[in-house]
Amino acid sequence: MKKIVLLFFLSFPIVAQDKKMTTNGRITFEASVPFYEAVAAENNKLHVFFNTKNGNITFVTLIQDFQFERSLMQDHFNANYMESKKYPKAIFKGQIEKLSFQKINDIPNEYYIKGKINIHGVTKNIRVPATLYKTNKDKISIQSDFTLNTDDFKIDIPFIVRSKISKNVNVSVNAELQ
Repeated sequence: MKKIVLLFFLSFPIVAQDKKMTTNGRITFEASVPFYEAVAAENNKLHVFFNTKNGNITFVTLIQDFQFERSLMQDHFNANYMESKKYPKAIFKGQIEKLSFQKINDIPNEYYIKGKINIHGVTKNIRVPATLYKTNKDKISIQSDFTLNTDDFKIDIPFIVRSKISKNVNVSVNAELQ
């Protein structure tokens, strides 16, 4: 029995090397319209789980963790637009296309990530560009910029502010995985 337990613990680091993760990735969004107040938020609690062996990747964040410059804007975002009590998380599950983990080095390489994103209770297939590179021997940096449309996720923008908030939301994701 001792040999089996020892064998299990000796093999665990090998398996763990196939997994990279972080709990403090950064996701920002911007939905501003020219000549009006900036509509932007930042969330530094993005969880990312990456299997380097098969390219599967998952991003999870709590909606209420987005921070705005103005607290009133944050309150409206959570209560009225995103309904964060009813839909507390945004989740993406997908795969990095044509990934060769051995080819990831300190030179940034472009990939595409394809999968399903769930926001506001709506799931949608998306494919977005991403840049991956090693920041040192054990860490991988991932960065992606893409646009989402509020209509695709049934996020209702009230008529009174519709001209002040863009339906096309620019999203930026940055994470360093270890």
